[in-house]
Amino acid sequence: MKTYISTIMTVLAAVLLFTSCNDYLNEKPKGKKIPATLADYEAFLRDEYDVHRMDVGQSAYLLNDLYLTNSYASYYPMYAANYNWDTSVDRVYYNNSDEITYYVAYSGINYCNLVIENAPTATEATDAERNEVVAYAKVLRTMHYFLLANYYADTYQSSSAAETLSVPLITSSEVGASYTQVTVKQIYNFMINDLKEAIPYLPDMGTTVLHPGKGAAYAMLARIYLQMMDYTDALEYANKALAINDKLIDWNEFYKANKSVIDSENSAQTSQTPLGFNCVESYNFNYGSSSSGARINNMPQWRAKMFEDGDIYFKCNWKLYTVGSETYYRGITTGTINYNGMRTVEQYLIKAECLARDNQLTEAMNVLNTVRKHTVSTDKYESLTASSVAEAIEYIRREKDNLLIYSIVPFADARRYNAEGIYTHTLSKEKDGKTVTLSPSSYMWTFPFPQGAIENAGNGSITQNVEK
Repeated sequence: MKTYISTIMTVLAAVLLFTSCNDYLNEKPKGKKIPATLADYEAFLRDEYDVHRMDVGQSAYLLNDLYLTNSYASYYPMYAANYNWDTSVDRVYYNNSDEITYYVAYSGINYCNLVIENAPTATEATDAERNEVVAYAKVLRTMHYFLLANYYADTYQSSSAAETLSVPLITSSEVGASYTQVTVKQIYNFMINDLKEAIPYLPDMGTTVLHPGKGAAYAMLARIYLQMMDYTDALEYANKALAINDKLIDWNEFYKANKSVIDSENSAQTSQTPLGFNCVESYNFNYGSSSSGARINNMPQWRAKMFEDGDIYFKCNWKLYTVGSETYYRGITTGTINYNGMRTVEQYLIKAECLARDNQLTEAMNVLNTVRKHTVSTDKYESLTASSVAEAIEYIRREKDNLLIYSIVPFADARRYNAEGIYTHTLSKEKDGKTVTLSPSSYMWTFPFPQGAIENAGNGSITQNVEK
């Protein structure tokens, strides 16, 4: 019988998978319970720190969605390079220590692999219960792989997906297991297959918000097909997700309930976020870089101008703040924030874009306006119309970039638009009295693999996907 590691050792196996510590990690932990029952394996899926954490910090810095303090810019050269679009910096060199997205994601994948491999033979459960737990793990694994594929490799393009290398595909939890760095097409086929295999065994909504049910699986399929520019299938699965849950946060109601805190110019008080575990929009829950409650992230001043006039969602979440020589918009809502779980608002906006691309402009704008009625102040709200696909997409993209800020979505969308080459944005800002830009064709839209992963590849090999 195979020997399986405890929770702590599982983390180490994931983080050090590409190191030479195999002998140490293969030792059976003393004094630890070896999982055997389905409840034992299902418990791994409730590990918020390792399974439900998705660090997208570098993409948020690159987009300038996340404010980089002067102290962080001085201490973390790679953060500063991404934030300031500095092509003189070798990000490959600095990615040896500064970057954790890769290791956090593969840690989560390792837990999911452990469950997928062993839950089918776990004791004290029915076949239906076993299948459900395996299905949850497959959906969660797919979410981690989507993040990795959109960080460390070129985005999906049908003309090149079969030849372009993506990320290592690891399906075993065994230390030292062999793996292959697959192509973009292979990783997308793998994700779609995992989700479609999982769906028949899932309830509409999971046991808890940490368990992704059918709604989350449908929503994830909609996201994947959108990234593949398959707008027909993306629309189909967005509609399926919305049939299970179509609720939206009413930010006007939130403002009314928290008006005194939000409107107070000098108050340091915060409001409890509606984006927590009980968020009405959630199909499932995933953290950002941290698995503890905190303020919503801070935002640069120039990025705040990308919200439309009267955006009540913005007013509820950020307030201009100055400390020393730095001025930025500081988050004023706190709590456990569902940055990277699947949410209904994303599905509405996927649906809107798919309708717009089918030239159903009235229907697309109706869907967008359904969302905006919840995010724009009632005294400023006016329904938007569009006379072209380009105009509709510009409105939809603005809303999506703002409402899904600090998730993988704005970054993945930008890469998709860049690859398509039609609805692109060139980012521009002032830095030290000079204008700096990030073009849609910049190599910086792909992040380098950590040097540790390249140099200690374990039982496989990894080819770096970007020069610097």
